[in-house]
Amino acid sequence: MKDRVPVNRPEAVVFDFDGTLVDSYEAIAASVNHVRSSHGLPLLSTAEVRRHVGRGPIHLLRRTVPNSDIAIDLAKYRTHHPSVLRSGTHLLPGVAKTLRELKDASFRLGICSNKPAAFTRQLVKILGLTGLVDAVVGPEDAPRIKPAPDMLLAILSRLAVVPTQALYVGDMVVDVETARSAGVTVWVIPTGSDSKETLAKASADRLLGDFSEIAALLIGGSTAQG
Repeated sequence: MKDRVPVNRPEAVVFDFDGTLVDSYEAIAASVNHVRSSHGLPLLSTAEVRRHVGRGPIHLLRRTVPNSDIAIDLAKYRTHHPSVLRSGTHLLPGVAKTLRELKDASFRLGICSNKPAAFTRQLVKILGLTGLVDAVVGPEDAPRIKPAPDMLLAILSRLAVVPTQALYVGDMVVDVETARSAGVTVWVIPTGSDSKETLAKASADRLLGDFSEIAALLIGGSTAQG
């Protein structure tokens, strides 16, 4: 995959959450297994659950709980999740430092995730990101979830930028699809559900090796086409 960076510095940088900013798979797996236990099903490993994260809680439960009654099981999941939210989630390496650097450089920062928005907002506070993140959008905030463009366009509106003024950073092919459908430049990092090999085949503008590269590229003034 050929790396490309924006010709012009963006005004806003929007991030996916699970797998991009945080490792939350332990918490997600715990809540999935809580639902599975209610059906008398054996526990799944975190690695097994991780493969299904990123396309929203309905997709997650349909893939991990056979014959799920989505309305009932989603309620079970959401009731259980606050009990493991804090203990099962931590920032990925370089995230806090990079977000501070971007904020200090006057970028507008947002989070656009298929994770229920209430959980994302709670974690933003728990992880000390409140002063760094300007807006959070989840599946409740738009008609369609990713990979439809609705959520990303909604957060761009909240950040008062147009697609050509934004950069989206994610960890999955679904993030590339979302950005492309919204007309937004997209970078990916292999710290989430999709492997480096899978991401290399996607049409992202850049495949990052390390989260700290974001600040180095944007603040360091690297704007030439790669």
